[in-house]
Amino acid sequence: MFIRKKTNRSGTTSVVVVDKSRNRFRELKCIGVSSDANQIAEFEKIGLQWIKDNMGSAELDLFEEQDKREKSRLAAINFLNNIDSVLINGTQLIISKAFDSIGFNIVKDNIFKSLVIARLCEPSSKAATADYLRSYYDEDLKLHNIYRYLDKLQSCQQDIIQQVSVAHTRKILGDHMGLVFYDVTTLYFETDNEVDLKNNGFSKDGKHSNPQIVLGLLVSMGGYPLSYSIFKGNQYEGYTMIPIIDDFVRRFNLNDFVVVADSGLINTKNILLLEQAGYKYIIGNRIKNETDAVKRWILAQEKVDKQLWEYPKQAGQRLILSYTDKRAGKDAYNRKKGIARLEKSYRTGVVNKENINKRGYNKFLELTRDVGVSINYEKIKDDERWDGLKGYVTNTDLPAQLVYEQYQGLWQIE
Repeated sequence: MFIRKKTNRSGTTSVVVVDKSRNRFRELKCIGVSSDANQIAEFEKIGLQWIKDNMGSAELDLFEEQDKREKSRLAAINFLNNIDSVLINGTQLIISKAFDSIGFNIVKDNIFKSLVIARLCEPSSKAATADYLRSYYDEDLKLHNIYRYLDKLQSCQQDIIQQVSVAHTRKILGDHMGLVFYDVTTLYFETDNEVDLKNNGFSKDGKHSNPQIVLGLLVSMGGYPLSYSIFKGNQYEGYTMIPIIDDFVRRFNLNDFVVVADSGLINTKNILLLEQAGYKYIIGNRIKNETDAVKRWILAQEKVDKQLWEYPKQAGQRLILSYTDKRAGKDAYNRKKGIARLEKSYRTGVVNKENINKRGYNKFLELTRDVGVSINYEKIKDDERWDGLKGYVTNTDLPAQLVYEQYQGLWQIE
């Protein structure tokens, strides 16, 4: 047992006798509360005397308390050991309530609800999902039923599910969509056969030898899903955005929103199509690909943490440039790791044809005619000048700070 002094919100101090047993603290007695230093010191003396006077009985009480806890623990173990099965369905009840309140219960198919619950609680393969539902919710959903339902979901129920999702999102956002974020990912298959949509393409998982599909997703501010579409695995991801947005606008009659997307999805044609359709946008910019004049302007800015600059471009476009110390540190750290890998991989000064590319940090390599290789440290020094800088192109009239903040919402779609 010992004395503890606690500072209260009112500014007073409580003097308390505390006991520690089994790594747990228990308050035994409050001696007094005061804001006067002399009185607090007196309370400490009284508390120490209380500990001395009650040490024996307290120890007895503690042993009795421990004995009670041990008996309770053994009783609980005995009870659990005699249960044949336990159905843990509290999570199911909570998610089921949310599922119905959103409006998804309009889909009269219990498999849909079961798959949604399983995906939220235990995201895994279809076979593991069937096992999970059987083990925890006593639902004997066969694997072949899941496969058949997914076909039905794609061909018959996709539209109604998206209608419910969009209606709920508009309700949450006060019928004002504001921002829509777009991104794509790739899903590969453990097979060598290219069939229908499954084609070999650029895989974000590095599975370039496996056929895949491209999945495009549109979400609102706050991460609420709006629409998705599936494309052939060899489809260039930059050509997936406009069809999804056009279809979404047509089906839900939207007219007041800003499209936010990463620079990897954008090319000159996409920007032209966005502007021709009258869409407002905030898009990541590859500042190193800008004109020489713009690049000179970018590198001329004095780097100050969290500083923003604006550069007017053609046809109402603006380039918003940002700098942060945090991003600069990350850029420098990643480059250092990449160069270390290069130095280790190409220490011999030779390279085979499989390694000849300019992706990633290989851009710092210099290749000679006889396929010798060396690291160009002048390029590395030049690359350091761009640390911490990030650009955004927009045709909105939003303030630069707001453009920067809105773009940061892209993490939600990831």
